[in-house]
Amino acid sequence: MKITAKVALGQGSKKNVQSIRAYDTISGADITSTITYMTLRNAFNAGKWLDNSSGKWRQIEPGKINHVKPTSVAPPATPADNTVMALLNTCVEKRPASLYCQDLTWKFICRAVLKGRNILLTGPTGCGKSQTAIAAAKTLDRELFYVNLGATQDPRGTLIGNTHFSKEVGTYFNESAFVKAIQVPNTVILLDEVSRAHPEAHNILMTVLDPGQRYLRLDEATNTPTIKVAEGVSFIGTANIGSEYTATRVMDRALIDRFTIAEIPFLTSFEECSLIQQIHPTIDPTAAVALAEIALQTRNEVRSDSAKIQTPLSTRSVLEMADLLVDGFTLQECAEVCIYPLYSQDGGMQSERTFVKQVVQKFVNDGTSDSLTEAKPEEATY
Repeated sequence: MKITAKVALGQGSKKNVQSIRAYDTISGADITSTITYMTLRNAFNAGKWLDNSSGKWRQIEPGKINHVKPTSVAPPATPADNTVMALLNTCVEKRPASLYCQDLTWKFICRAVLKGRNILLTGPTGCGKSQTAIAAAKTLDRELFYVNLGATQDPRGTLIGNTHFSKEVGTYFNESAFVKAIQVPNTVILLDEVSRAHPEAHNILMTVLDPGQRYLRLDEATNTPTIKVAEGVSFIGTANIGSEYTATRVMDRALIDRFTIAEIPFLTSFEECSLIQQIHPTIDPTAAVALAEIALQTRNEVRSDSAKIQTPLSTRSVLEMADLLVDGFTLQECAEVCIYPLYSQDGGMQSERTFVKQVVQKFVNDGTSDSLTEAKPEEATY
């Protein structure tokens, strides 16, 4: 692959500013972000082209570099020459086999990363929101910075930094890793558990996430320096939204408006079964199907008009049970430690736990499918 360079005019507030852009001569894709700006400009001025197979700059070959400045901003790409969509289709091809995400949703997420936008992944707990964000960054070969806002007790210290004192230098300010991360171009910053973050964290992030501002103020004092968010930085947030998530906070509408939203649903039973077998190739296929079906029935029940349970089984719980089965535990034993404790016993025969026990016993081959009598562990076999 050879890379050509072209002079382009800036857009928006930089309409009259020239910049050097790099393009793949085969696909026509803009791959400037993969080359440092000064290296590209110096090579362009020196009349050289990059041989990507060797990674070395070589003297220009006729027709390889276009030294033409356009007279106006280039028109939007036509569908036949849409390099963004071409890159997104490549992302679909590179998507990890263990990541079950609809093509449209996956493209939407990858597009946000490509364009340095903010996107909020919502969905039930344990459905793979964080892993989806990490996979998107890896697929696009972007550096990832992770911050768990839900576990942060000191939002200002985590997002801005702290003032310290030492005898050698006196009082000094130590900026946070977050401050350093937002200054690295094209970084993907994963803001995990946004819906569990302290309100102060939301307030700090308001200007950072605002597309018209994109800066972080280090202090409230007059003339305090502000840190600009670097070009191409993309923020991916994750959030649990729903009445069952009692530890979450109500997210300010202004904060949500700074994101576009992509929903990450639970896997289908087929996808979940496939995932189990990918992660645990030695598992009994029948057991994998049983786990996927048990999870599906709890999720269908939660969505019903007269639901008997309020919490569905997450993919995280299903994978934990699969791990136990591989280690020699029975399905009945897995349910005892991974499923039943999630459901209340209040209500006797009408309790949530009674319902999930009935669901599990349909898949336990111990003769108790029509009974609520718990089988002894040594009798519960697959």
